[in-house]
Amino acid sequence: MAHTIQQSYCCFNHEIFRNNVKETLPKYYRLSRKIPRAATIQCHQPTTPHRRTANTYKPSSWNYEFLEFSGNGNHVTVEKETIKQIEDEVRSMLEKEGDVEPLTLLELIDEIYRLGVGYRFQETIKRALERMLLQSSKVMQKIHNSLHVCALYFRLLRQHGYHVSTDIFESFKDWDGNFNTSLAMDIPGMLSLYEASHLAFQGESTLDKAREFTSFHLKNMLSKMDEKSATRVSHALELPFHHRMQRLEARWNIEMYDKQNEANKLLHKLAIFDFNMVQLAHQRDLQEVSRWWKYVGLANKLSFARDRLMESFFWAVGMVYEPHFSKCRIELTKVVKLITVLDDIYDVYGSPQELEQLTDAVDKWDINMVNHLPDYMKLYFFALYNTVNDMAYDTLKEQGQVILSQLKNGWAELCKSFLREAQWRYKNHIPEFDEYLKNAWISSSGAVLLTHAYFLTTQNITNEALESLNNYNGLLRFPSTIFRLANDLTSSRADIEREETALQSASCLMHETGLSEEAAFELLGLRKGLQLAWSKHMQKIIVEVDSKVKPLCGQLAKLGQELRSKVQIWDEPPEDLRQLLLDEVVVFGV
Repeated sequence: MAHTIQQSYCCFNHEIFRNNVKETLPKYYRLSRKIPRAATIQCHQPTTPHRRTANTYKPSSWNYEFLEFSGNGNHVTVEKETIKQIEDEVRSMLEKEGDVEPLTLLELIDEIYRLGVGYRFQETIKRALERMLLQSSKVMQKIHNSLHVCALYFRLLRQHGYHVSTDIFESFKDWDGNFNTSLAMDIPGMLSLYEASHLAFQGESTLDKAREFTSFHLKNMLSKMDEKSATRVSHALELPFHHRMQRLEARWNIEMYDKQNEANKLLHKLAIFDFNMVQLAHQRDLQEVSRWWKYVGLANKLSFARDRLMESFFWAVGMVYEPHFSKCRIELTKVVKLITVLDDIYDVYGSPQELEQLTDAVDKWDINMVNHLPDYMKLYFFALYNTVNDMAYDTLKEQGQVILSQLKNGWAELCKSFLREAQWRYKNHIPEFDEYLKNAWISSSGAVLLTHAYFLTTQNITNEALESLNNYNGLLRFPSTIFRLANDLTSSRADIEREETALQSASCLMHETGLSEEAAFELLGLRKGLQLAWSKHMQKIIVEVDSKVKPLCGQLAKLGQELRSKVQIWDEPPEDLRQLLLDEVVVFGV
């Protein structure tokens, strides 16, 4: 029988990450080290509830033996001195002062990011951009004469958090305020303007017009371009650079790269070495998290749940790829795996009563409540409880900060959002779009991922940072909304194969307005809705928030967008996964 939704579930508590630095860890936090305690738990259920089937989930494409590799076989041995020498040469180009053409410097910075080595030069790039700002009069002369320089200047400054007005594009407009149609033949300039338009803030009509103008003309010009230009333009039109997953984009650019001059050769060489070396670090991380996944045993005991370790690690790399964030990737993979199993419990297996019991147990974070759970939920709750408490313990040990309140409250809100969707499903209730999205941004799991990632990548967590999490609702909400809408675009096929009525953005809008599916996607649409969420997100992370949190929120949103253009990752792992984690980059002549 369907259960009535409790009134307390109707509104999201905007203070779910309330600070409580005086809280002490539960005495059972090390339960995984004292597993015999589980022997006192009663493991029987008087009745067997009706289960929804999940037999359309395909088995994992990867087995544990496959994961027990010792390396990616690239046999690339590069001494640290060699890497440092290349870095120093590239850095000297960035630090070169004097009569340096703005376009030369801007293109060098852009290439560094596109080739995936930007993390090596963050401070140097920042200083180079600051020098350029001090030479604004010289730069402005170049900007007014070149759409490419103007758009590249705007994009790089804005993505680094500098205030730059869209007024710099006025010289490229006609008397009616529209972009001059004569610009359509300037492919580099049009492509740069197209990329810049995706860093728009809400209400910036100039960039909205730029996006429509460049999209239209670039599509029309594709057949007239040379092969190289057409490939790059098609790639950008599919998904712009700022929306893509950085590591996959780096590989694509490395393989597409045209070695034109000495600087490019250096960058290309560095990018190849960097990609393969970082890939080795990722493989070591994957080995470690594979051992953890086998240890917790959920894949064997909970046969209804998706066993997708590689895909989960792919998500973690999508958020944090830098080699020095190894621990973050490992722990984030655990979080993604626990979210995936939790989603399957609520979505395909748990009965209404069981789901309420699990939600209550997670909300109270009380190990004694495990006795009231069915056997399969006991296993899951232990895995969640131990993993999250261990993360909190490590942070307490290393930094002296108690973060358990923030972590467990994030999981509690996630369970409540999953429960609300399950209750809607059991009642055959299709909410209005606003009601759906108010819950769906939480059920996207974005807030849980970002909260864990923030603590795992921040070296010096302060009391002020913990307190500021209470004000991060908007910061968490926008990338999570993007993540949700993007996921809704890609997940409908699996739901159709399971012959289920998909409770997603489009279905809610269709039910509310009577629109067709195609019209709902357009009107909302999911496309316009995504762009609006991106505009709000860009303004939030560039203008309003702590610089330490910006990269994480940006990566979550990019990951959601990246998955839009891929097949359903859980059912058909994309070739990108192999290219990112297993196959070395081999480019002859470097």
